[in-house]
Amino acid sequence: MTSTRTLGVLLLSAILFTGLACSSTSDDSEEASAPNTLTQSETEAGWALLFDGTSFEGWTGLGRDSIPEGHWKIEDGTIHKVESGDVPTAPDGQPLEGGDIMTTDTYRNFELKLEWKTSKGGNSGIKYNVSDSLSTAHEPQYAALGFEYQLLDDKRHPDSEEPSHRAAGLYDLIPPNEQKSLKPVGEWNQARLVFRGNHGEHWLNGKKVAEYNLDTAEFDSLFAASKYADIAGFRTRRAGHIVLQDHGNDFWFRNIKIRELSAAE
Repeated sequence: MTSTRTLGVLLLSAILFTGLACSSTSDDSEEASAPNTLTQSETEAGWALLFDGTSFEGWTGLGRDSIPEGHWKIEDGTIHKVESGDVPTAPDGQPLEGGDIMTTDTYRNFELKLEWKTSKGGNSGIKYNVSDSLSTAHEPQYAALGFEYQLLDDKRHPDSEEPSHRAAGLYDLIPPNEQKSLKPVGEWNQARLVFRGNHGEHWLNGKKVAEYNLDTAEFDSLFAASKYADIAGFRTRRAGHIVLQDHGNDFWFRNIKIRELSAAE
């Protein structure tokens, strides 16, 4: 038989548990934000939106004064890279129509985060430390030259046969490590990128998957063997645009946020 005292303790415990659960739910909902908005804690930490969910304000086509019409559009709160279709391509597969888009502002030391999802067999990238003039001086004219956080459907795109070309790696330089956990096609992945001084980090879905220091002998060797080795000024530049790559395939981006860092942070 359960005593009156025991029933009282059980009732009090249930009330306390319910109160804690409600409190936790309230805190979580306060921190959760609608797509393309900032939470209070993000605002206090210095984060800023690079995409407002409704317009291309703060963006332009690389080497252009506007967004390449028909190749990029705002759709359901996302930036949608539209499938290029049957168009001429460069040797590396980048389409010769359309082109990359970039932030109008440049950034030197920063932390960037965004969500992305791909179509089947999709290929794109987040490029950073990009010079508009350096990029347009090389072919293809509207493709950015800069360090690249690779975005890819690893299971279906043939580029994944090269380890340093797989999703979240530093393209053509450093492959992602075994911590990588990629969401299935059609689901949102979370990318986070840190570039400060000579140090860079790539994160995917909460796990650090690539890290590098530009001033090391190891990076010297990697760079010398990469496609960028003979591009003057590529490695020494420290401030540039953030770029979303047009590699011809359907891709979607949202929740693009950045905070600038001090060099010593």
